[in-house]
Amino acid sequence: MAPTWRDRRWLRWGLRWTAGVMLLLLAAGVGGWLWLRASLPVLDGTRTAAGLQDAVSVARDNHGVPLISGTSRLDVAYATGFVHAQERYFQMDLLRRVAAGELSELFGPRALPTDRARRLHRLRARADLALAALPPADRLLMTRYTDGVNAGLAALQAKPFEYALNGTAPRPWRATDSLLVIWAMYFDLQGGQLQHDLSRGWLRAHTDEAQRAFLAPAFSAWDAPLDAASITGATPSIPPSAPAWWGRQRTDSPADPHRQACAPGYLPPDDRFRGSSPGQPGSQSGAGLLAAFLPDTLAESVTGARAPSSSASLSPSLAGPWGQPMHPAAAAWRNTTGSNNWALAGSRSDSGAAIVANDMHLGLQLPVIWYRAALQFPDGKGGQRRVVGVTLPGTPVVVAGSNGQVAWGFTNSYGDYLDLLALDGDPAHPGQVRTPAGAEAPVVHRETIVVKGAPAATLVVRETSLGPLYEAGGKTYAVRWAAHQPGSVNVRLHLLEDVASVQQALALAPTLGIPAQNMVAGDSAGHIGWTIAGRIPRRAVTAPDASYPLRADAADSAWQGWLAADDYPRVVDPADGQLFTANSRQLNGAGAALLGDGGFDLGARTRQVRDGLTALGARAGVERVYAVALDDRALFLAPWRDRAMAALDAQSVAARPQRAEALALLRSTWTGHASVDSVAYRLTRSYLYALYDIVYGDADRQLALLDPHAGMASATSRWPVVLARLLDAQPPAWLPPQYASWHALQLAAIDHAIADLTQDGQRLADATWGQRNTAASAHPMASSIPLLGRYLTVAPDMLAGDQHMPRVTGPTFGASERLTVSPGREQEAVFNMPGGQSGHPLSPYFLAGRSDWVAGRTTPLLPGAPVHTLNAFQAGRA
Repeated sequence: MAPTWRDRRWLRWGLRWTAGVMLLLLAAGVGGWLWLRASLPVLDGTRTAAGLQDAVSVARDNHGVPLISGTSRLDVAYATGFVHAQERYFQMDLLRRVAAGELSELFGPRALPTDRARRLHRLRARADLALAALPPADRLLMTRYTDGVNAGLAALQAKPFEYALNGTAPRPWRATDSLLVIWAMYFDLQGGQLQHDLSRGWLRAHTDEAQRAFLAPAFSAWDAPLDAASITGATPSIPPSAPAWWGRQRTDSPADPHRQACAPGYLPPDDRFRGSSPGQPGSQSGAGLLAAFLPDTLAESVTGARAPSSSASLSPSLAGPWGQPMHPAAAAWRNTTGSNNWALAGSRSDSGAAIVANDMHLGLQLPVIWYRAALQFPDGKGGQRRVVGVTLPGTPVVVAGSNGQVAWGFTNSYGDYLDLLALDGDPAHPGQVRTPAGAEAPVVHRETIVVKGAPAATLVVRETSLGPLYEAGGKTYAVRWAAHQPGSVNVRLHLLEDVASVQQALALAPTLGIPAQNMVAGDSAGHIGWTIAGRIPRRAVTAPDASYPLRADAADSAWQGWLAADDYPRVVDPADGQLFTANSRQLNGAGAALLGDGGFDLGARTRQVRDGLTALGARAGVERVYAVALDDRALFLAPWRDRAMAALDAQSVAARPQRAEALALLRSTWTGHASVDSVAYRLTRSYLYALYDIVYGDADRQLALLDPHAGMASATSRWPVVLARLLDAQPPAWLPPQYASWHALQLAAIDHAIADLTQDGQRLADATWGQRNTAASAHPMASSIPLLGRYLTVAPDMLAGDQHMPRVTGPTFGASERLTVSPGREQEAVFNMPGGQSGHPLSPYFLAGRSDWVAGRTTPLLPGAPVHTLNAFQAGRA
């Protein structure tokens, strides 16, 4: 039947309505696109600025890397601030808020736990004092940088898009905010030391002296110090008895054959590479400098993963008793450090100049933590100074790089820079505490935390002359941290721009206001050197005692200011022509006691870096020195594969097809590397961490009552060495009683590893390392608007590498930059990093260079030919 006029009318109206909706959607899309573009940085043109002394230019290459040139260092600081604000203002804002405890103003009540933890340190108040204490020239540098930041923010046609998504407005930048950005690095690099001390305090209370020496050794055979072939000293013997908690099982649930291999607190052993939890800073690890401090719900958008929140996501064998989820054991959050640096002397390079490599590891995020730049300005001697490297948005300095005469780089030093001081009340003076000076009444501060969408919160902070008070396990501690001390932050890093030799660089290092770092430097004359850069407390008590909580009223708990510069340990021009650090113990000699142990890495990675450099021989070039960073040989894990294969003997695999398959895969898919296609590597790693849970799980559960991030792996990174000694010696007194033999214990761990890798019906043969070691980075706002999330996230990449080898990688953790340079030969220098220059998803520089980082390909460190140039002149100048 032919359509009636009514049918035709409804059809016309339907078509009109559909077309109207489509036009509205199109208009919204175009409007959204134009709105996003309005907050893109200015790349070309000419501007005037009242804050300039003369003229400055910003010439960007095809990757967005700028050469910032000016007629004075102050004008270059202004332009650097301008560029940072235009490309990365939201990142800068998060960093200052992380340190000050002001995230709730942006993100509401869900950020309150993080803000409360940060406000304990009252860094916003300390920042005003720190700024006033700076030399006038440094304050002027920061003022000019701050002027540039605010000018760059004002020059955007629209506020940065993150604020529009969040319904907030950006606050202007202050000079004190730059100091807060440096303090944010303290949290990231030293924030785990509180849990380290708590964990060691619990260990001391639950072991005798012999057990403690065995379980938390001061060194191991893996260590590769700078001043000796290995650490010398007596290896603690295996004590005649184990602690009561060792290998203890939970007794409040029915026996379960799968649970038999696992102490309470079990997390799937394959899930052991997450770095810090989102709410707690770690140590060059975790979800990134921004994400590590965001609440779980925010950090998920950055990490792309979180610990299971319900047992529904776990297989029955991995859920806890009565179906509740198991909590991550401490090893899930620790032992994932990764930064490396090294230097080769001119006597071993192909040019006669030193070669310096820096391979700093942090969380993977968008935008990346660093901003590449080259700064050029008069050197005061009639020539031009060019400094190239990475800057930290929010600060006016090059953090790591080369000035044409000297190159330098950093790794976290992991010395002991925080003390927990146990305090008693004074019965004669209620409300007061006992200190070495006598009874003291804490000063009470009421910190007001502004909360978006909710009433402001108040936090009461009690502070003593020893530090703010912290409660844990029914005890009161004063937190004495290097970050609290006058002089802990400054911008003297800019003085490295003018040093002409390694000796000058090392002399400057003790005065730098940064978290204490391993600094490796090399110069164009071929000299190399190492020291600690940053302030070191001068202690009355020497290592290793200070790595445990101390009595506040004991005379030996005192700090006596900062260590004098002349007392800093140094290594200069070693006979073998190489220096290297990788977060482990640096020294065998007396200098080790000055640093203490704030959570050193195991040392296997350092040893592998050292041996890789030795293998280079003489006349090595920049590319070969760089290649050490890509070494993913599984030297640390190989003995654990051997142990697993030995446990899977003929009797153990008989009538056990999964064990037989595991043995076959351990043989056939082992490449000797942490390869993306290796099932054997992943299976071996899971077996190791299942063993950890068997013996340390009960201790971790008890430690979690003190602090969610405390654990035996926080107390000591050397736990694999302890397990290896026990499996080799098999002492009956240390065998957990639920196992008939050490062989049975190992089989139980293997069974748990298999159960984990075959969850949800997955075939064991498909459980490759690459499937697990898959990195995805996202902008912190990626989850705010799902339609935009795809533009703020990169597709996951399977990555070779792992912990305990130079190429440290993980799902949320990896090399934040790789830089190798010979000073004076910067045209040969190479670089890559896991993201681009811009924090804006519509910028062509948002992900520029990411693919090179994934593949390990080198790109030039120096900016290339300019494709965009922005010029600025002093206001009133033609």
